[in-house]
Amino acid sequence: MTTKYYYKVAEHTFSMELPQGERIIDEMGQYAPFAASETDEVVFRLKMVGKEEFPLINDLTVEMEQDDDGSQILAGRADGRPYFEFQLRGRCAARMVTNEQYSEATVLLVDEPLFGINNALMVMYALATANRQTALFHSSVVSCEGYAYMFLGKSGTGKSTHSSLWLKHINGAELVNDDNPVVRLMPDGFRVFGSPWSGKTPCYRNVSFPIGGIVQLSQAPYNKIRRLRPLSAYAALVPSISGKRWDKAVADGLHETESLLASQTAVWHLECLPDEEAAKVCSETIKQ
Repeated sequence: MTTKYYYKVAEHTFSMELPQGERIIDEMGQYAPFAASETDEVVFRLKMVGKEEFPLINDLTVEMEQDDDGSQILAGRADGRPYFEFQLRGRCAARMVTNEQYSEATVLLVDEPLFGINNALMVMYALATANRQTALFHSSVVSCEGYAYMFLGKSGTGKSTHSSLWLKHINGAELVNDDNPVVRLMPDGFRVFGSPWSGKTPCYRNVSFPIGGIVQLSQAPYNKIRRLRPLSAYAALVPSISGKRWDKAVADGLHETESLLASQTAVWHLECLPDEEAAKVCSETIKQ
């Protein structure tokens, strides 16, 4: 017997099927704001199974290993099927196999179950929606006066710090998400949505705002901002968007979204210090 749970993020619904009585759901409170109806069409289905039900792997080929602040994602193919392994501090937290369309996934939790299930759901979401004019970003986002402002940059650049400066010094600013917001092209244009994934800062808000601007951050001994032309804007967006880019279908879908976003949205480059002036220079410029 199993129990199904449904969630909707950026208007995309997905389902998670757990063995009846599985208590990991008690630790997944960040998904509650995104609870959805089972009548909605789903973009992917994820099923958690025990060791005896998980496919036996005989032939594993590793295609990519990503390391980020003590956590690792290994992606490849297991007996010809897409395969993912999520590790925390060098220990396997979960294994996942999917179909070629990333619409069905089977997950085995090994250790650190909450970390494992969160990463499995986040990866499936990014891949299943890549051809739906949707992108899962690595970004910190604030809202102000009805618009969202996204801050991009490499780990350690100061995305969260810059958001906190807006919250402290820019009247009306509120945090939308501090690590993994979703951007989707809607009938009224591109919007940014909160998600159940927000890194080390708990911020799981089911909200959306039209994008007022996207800012690529870099550290400098001064504060200076300039708007990027579409080609440079495209180049600034790509490193911050999650996806399996060696998969042609995923890459083509993301390329379409990135191209539209770069041409339709103001993208800026802010060279900055971690100070009040940086927030004010950024705010006063991109809100015009």
